Amino acid sequence: MSVSTAAADKSVCAPLPVLGRDVTVPLVTGGEVAYAALDYAASAPALQRVWDDVAAYAPYYGSVHRGAGYLSQLSTDLFENARRTVAGFLDCRDGDQVVFTRSTTDSLNLLAAALPADCRVFVFETEHHASLLPWKNAQVTYLDAPRTPAEAVATLERALADREPHGPALVCVTGASNVTGELWPVRELAAAAHAHGARIVLDAAQLAPHHPVSVRDLDVDWVAFSGHKLYAPFGSGVLAGRADWLREAEPYLAGGGASRKVSRREDGGVDVEWHESAARHEAGSPNVIGAYAIASACKALTDAGFDSLVARERYLIEKVRAGLAEVPEVRVLSLFGDDAPRVGVISFVVDGWNSSHFAAALSAEYGIGVRDGLFCAHPLVRTLLGSDPQTQGECGAPEAAPGEKSLNAIRVSFGAGTPDEHVERFLAAVRELVRDGARWNYRTEDGRCVPDTSA
Repeated sequence: MSVSTAAADKSVCAPLPVLGRDVTVPLVTGGEVAYAALDYAASAPALQRVWDDVAAYAPYYGSVHRGAGYLSQLSTDLFENARRTVAGFLDCRDGDQVVFTRSTTDSLNLLAAALPADCRVFVFETEHHASLLPWKNAQVTYLDAPRTPAEAVATLERALADREPHGPALVCVTGASNVTGELWPVRELAAAAHAHGARIVLDAAQLAPHHPVSVRDLDVDWVAFSGHKLYAPFGSGVLAGRADWLREAEPYLAGGGASRKVSRREDGGVDVEWHESAARHEAGSPNVIGAYAIASACKALTDAGFDSLVARERYLIEKVRAGLAEVPEVRVLSLFGDDAPRVGVISFVVDGWNSSHFAAALSAEYGIGVRDGLFCAHPLVRTLLGSDPQTQGECGAPEAAPGEKSLNAIRVSFGAGTPDEHVERFLAAVRELVRDGARWNYRTEDGRCVPDTSA
């Protein structure tokens, strides 16, 4: 789709109202400007509808599951209805469990703790650390970064076919890269995993806010995502999928709510009968507001219509990519190539610029929030940059001379709440910084590049 064609489609869906859209921030050069939040891949702003739903519920907040009072019963119904809403949003199968966690990271660590004995785990080096690191108690095979979706499938098939012994195995894969935004061939990877007797968990942290995710259609065994990336930043996450491994594992946390029955033994110890439902892994008082916020976001995105949301985001993606392509000093990072389908996450480097310096100037001089660094995906970013592990250079000097390898990258990300003006201001700022340089002096403080206000 060309930019002109996409522009005709963007009217299908205006930006969804989000918190912070009217916030102004000071500029080091003087005055204030409306903040342009372009760091959605880290945490998306809360949808106004989510905030309104939470605010309406807040006076009725009560402890769940065991209270006899009206507010406790109301909160229990709300919490369990949120579970059903999330199951519907993900198109879960009959018998699948929806477990509320703290985040995607928490969800994948929970699943890691539930792996059967001698389970092998297969994960590409391109994963976010939330997917790359939790498997410390399993035998892990790290797969090299593929350069095409087909190569990803072939690499996984070879690794699964060669595994010894041929016991339980789990594949962990992202749905959309938090570095390049590129969509991964999840359905094909799931088919390859199942053909070789393995299961698969989908890290949908970057996929679910941008595209519909169907557990049934993708044929994944589990899916994990975070509320704070789904326009519901209240410290909650989800692990949804097959119940058997979760039901057979020791509780992720031991405590009230996870236990069905506890009794003393004659030898002085205790016997515990754990729940077999999702409650088995939800010990303690749950984050009811976080779960309700996720459910509210699921409803809001569904009501807005993913077809319209995807069409408008595609317009923004092409606008950003076309604008960056006009600046010769800018190189956009990609694993699968320019034509790969993607979500609104774009990382790039600028010749002669320290990435931290560039990001700091965007913030301090233009009121634009982006991210710089390795994005909790160090092996992937270093592969894309062709750089060895090193520390960030001083922000007052270029990170790398033109033509040399960059150490870190800059990431711009956007979504359902992003107005055109934020993208246009970002592109104008990139052009101006590359052409004229920063208008302010910067220094390194605690490893970060910040405006120098000492003068």
